Amino acid sequence: MQALCKLGQVSRAGYYKWLKRDVTLNESENRLIADKIEKIHEKSPDKGYRRIRDDLERYHDIKVNDKRVLRICRKLDIQSTIKYKNNGCTRQAKNPQYIAENLLNREFSASAPNEKWLTDVTEFKYYVHGEKRKVYLSAILDLYDRRIVSYVIRDTNNNSLVFDTIDDAIAKEPKAHPLFHSDRGFQYTNRVFHQKLTDAGMTQSMSRVGKCIDNGPMEGFWGIIKRERYYGKQFTDKMSLVKMIEEYIDYYNNIRLQRNLGVLTPMEKHEIYLHAA
Repeated sequence: MQALCKLGQVSRAGYYKWLKRDVTLNESENRLIADKIEKIHEKSPDKGYRRIRDDLERYHDIKVNDKRVLRICRKLDIQSTIKYKNNGCTRQAKNPQYIAENLLNREFSASAPNEKWLTDVTEFKYYVHGEKRKVYLSAILDLYDRRIVSYVIRDTNNNSLVFDTIDDAIAKEPKAHPLFHSDRGFQYTNRVFHQKLTDAGMTQSMSRVGKCIDNGPMEGFWGIIKRERYYGKQFTDKMSLVKMIEEYIDYYNNIRLQRNLGVLTPMEKHEIYLHAA
């Protein structure tokens, strides 16, 4: 003990006085907050201090500011998982049957649900006895509330994957006539797909060649789901991978708070609009 006190440049009397001191209210609160933060981080290691703060207020009734949560996270050595840069960008179909102008023009805001929809396809890998296999996720995102309107998971990236995704969206939102934006992948430049949009009263828009940012929020969603539930893990069967995707989209729509929505979930933002309309 004497050696430790000497190393810390404190007297033994001073150390014991500190040891027996009364715990302040602030320290007691910080311990409670730290305990909740550790539990949140253990369950969702992808969350940074801002999202942890939002969860503390919404789901644990603990109101603190960002800086306090950041200080506690640093003390606990808690960091969110690393963001992975997406270097992929869908190439234009070799023989496109229909090409639309970029009518969205990176205007990634909307004044109401079903005004602007974005779509894309991404792949996920899993391994069976070391053999790599894939599933493909096609999804449609609403720019107003950032909810996933519809999605389809399949073994093959083909026309049926995308056609079924739009059919499902139309069935769920039969009165919707949004500006519909995608990249120039072969499914979206297909004449049959264009006719589906026309029949549903939608206007088609497409990203420019090689400009992934033209579909930025959709690419952003792929980054979110992969960073939070996919990167750093290795799935060894299709069932667990598909279950992860399905459960995450439900979590994203109904539980995951977003600051750009006013610290609401996508479905909360959606319902608030419907009740006010």
